[in-house]
Amino acid sequence: MKKRLKAAFLDYATLGPGVDTAPLDELVQVEYYDYSAADEIPLRLQDADIGIVNKARIDAETMQANRQLKLIVLAATGSDNVDVATARARGVAVANIRDYCTPAVVQHVFALILALTRQLNGYQAMVNAGAWQRSNTFALFDYPIRELTGKALGIVGYGTLGRGVADVGRAFGMEVLICTRPGGNGGIYAEPRIPFESLLEQADVLSLHCPLTESNRHLLGKRELASMKSDALLINTARGALIDSAALVATLKRGEIAGAGIDVLAEEPPTDEELLLAADIPNLILTPHIAWSAKESRQRTLDQVAENVKDYLAGGKLRRLA
Repeated sequence: MKKRLKAAFLDYATLGPGVDTAPLDELVQVEYYDYSAADEIPLRLQDADIGIVNKARIDAETMQANRQLKLIVLAATGSDNVDVATARARGVAVANIRDYCTPAVVQHVFALILALTRQLNGYQAMVNAGAWQRSNTFALFDYPIRELTGKALGIVGYGTLGRGVADVGRAFGMEVLICTRPGGNGGIYAEPRIPFESLLEQADVLSLHCPLTESNRHLLGKRELASMKSDALLINTARGALIDSAALVATLKRGEIAGAGIDVLAEEPPTDEELLLAADIPNLILTPHIAWSAKESRQRTLDQVAENVKDYLAGGKLRRLA
């Protein structure tokens, strides 16, 4: 009987509770670690043929110390925590997962948009304070409410997530505007696109869905935020460093845009120095990187990890980065 390969999942707790690991356990012998500090990773991989990580880092030194590694599977799409170039040079296969959380993220985007346009936080606070009970009218009108129908939904990053948000926006009767790649040299697209600068000026709701690169870090800073409509909303479920936190805080405090829904920060978990954590920022909804985290999405994460392992064992190259 052929010996089963061994795997180490170095940060299994990042998948959250209630995930069924049977699809993976049926394939390989897995050691699950909730979290792994940087100095624990080389030791925990020493008997593993397969390393599985979400955010834990596997760098060149770790691979050098664990030459038996055959496969690294990312329980995420982003691969910046794995030295893919070194893996490729050493003949270590690397695979990621893709399109596993689109429904959850799209729904979270519109949860943020609707909470901001319907002023849910403000009205809930008024009810809790007894304002409705003391009112002479059957409804309260203290916070302005707007419909989405007819508004312009601007999308930065038109991959699977951006397209999903666009589809729901159209169902709400929104006009979808897509920008060319910021900083790019144009290109040929299957659908009409406008320059990023024009998108900033025209969008009633601006939603970010692009990966973070060195060229788009702080894509939205003081100048870009100043270009947006005064009643526009900014939604970020992509990467925190796409937005300059200090500039956004100042913009919201001055009332220069109508609000922001933010699910990601530049450093996670954040430190107390993160400016967006302040309690006195008006019209900001800040959620703790939960857009992706519906149970169905988390199960698809594990299922795709298992699919990648199964395909590797069969000699395939499913979702391979190296």
